[in-house]
Amino acid sequence: MIVEYADRVWRGESDDSIVDRGMEDKGVQTIADGLGWWSGFGNVIVFETEGELLLFDTSSPFSAGKLHQDVRAWSRAPMTTAFYSHGHIDHVHGTGPFEAEDGARRATVYAHRAVADRFERYLLTNGYNEVINQRQFQSSKLRWPTDYRYPDVTYSDALTVRRGELTFDLFHAKGETDDATVAYVPEHRLLLPGDLFIWVTPNCGNPQKVQRYPREWVHALRRMAGLDAEIMLPSHGAPIFGRDRIRQALLETAEWLESLITQTLEMLNAGARLDEIVHSVKPLSRLADRPYLRARYDEPEFVVRNLWRLYGGWYDGNPAHLKPAPDAVLAASVAELAGGAGALADAALKALSDGDERLAGHLAEMAALAAPDDAGVHRVRAEVFAARAAAEQSLMAKGIFTWAAAESAKRA
Repeated sequence: MIVEYADRVWRGESDDSIVDRGMEDKGVQTIADGLGWWSGFGNVIVFETEGELLLFDTSSPFSAGKLHQDVRAWSRAPMTTAFYSHGHIDHVHGTGPFEAEDGARRATVYAHRAVADRFERYLLTNGYNEVINQRQFQSSKLRWPTDYRYPDVTYSDALTVRRGELTFDLFHAKGETDDATVAYVPEHRLLLPGDLFIWVTPNCGNPQKVQRYPREWVHALRRMAGLDAEIMLPSHGAPIFGRDRIRQALLETAEWLESLITQTLEMLNAGARLDEIVHSVKPLSRLADRPYLRARYDEPEFVVRNLWRLYGGWYDGNPAHLKPAPDAVLAASVAELAGGAGALADAALKALSDGDERLAGHLAEMAALAAPDDAGVHRVRAEVFAARAAAEQSLMAKGIFTWAAAESAKRA
């Protein structure tokens, strides 16, 4: 069943990714003897070996109970070991119910040493993370956790862990995060890439999150392709079976990302402004039909901005932006020149009807900043950003535009 399902996803006939969780609520799917796969927002890979239960990733605080229930329907062995692919909250919050079982002993959790630093940063920025994730996932009820299960054993570059009949060869990688762990289990010829492969374009430019590492991500993808795995179980999205498919997915993702890096660095080194680079760099069109390279979560132009931040700092090349006027002051001045905030709002609607949604967004935002208490202006802003959200494919853009529309809908 699971092999047929994975084949449909590979052919683009079913969707299963960080955005589409096609097998969620289906329990633990058996991949091989002693190897299971649990699909959720943050997959969990489950092992049973010589009477022990092991988890690679452990799900989120919102699904820990369901994970425990489903895993216990698959195996009653005591959980002794867990691995974190990285420190995002949808991967590190599921050990509690297992460790709370009668007679259970505290498991040993393995992770890269930077995971603990991430948890400390989350505590420092708890309110910010709550707001941006509410916005990104369009969930006003989302609450950011304040308790974390810290790893017991950490490593820097590589570590081999032996449990029962299984070997876990771990190595550090940087990509979406600076604390990623990739695992290879030779007994199953199994590759566990964590979030370095998520069945959409790499999450390498998220506009609301901390620095990503595109070049290192490319290196990690190629290193994983060289392991000759026969099974790949990502921490988001469907399994991939077969050496050739795994290599193709990893190497083409590397090629796609490397093209954005090369184009961006060429223009940056030539002295181009960020605005010019953002609107010039394009992804490889010949890979556009790949089901694992759809920009449904992150977007190429966000990756470009992340590369600029990494290599070029925050100054974008426009001298007016070095020490700018407050946005509201600029908006008020432009509104006065245009004949009032209402004129800007009308211009925004015209741009929207003409198909220039980007310009409409600028004009609607200026109108609202110039007249923050004008209900009519906010009705226009809500209409513009609702239209922008409806036209977007990526979850990140949809989340931000929908949030903006909702802000003005309330004020209107």
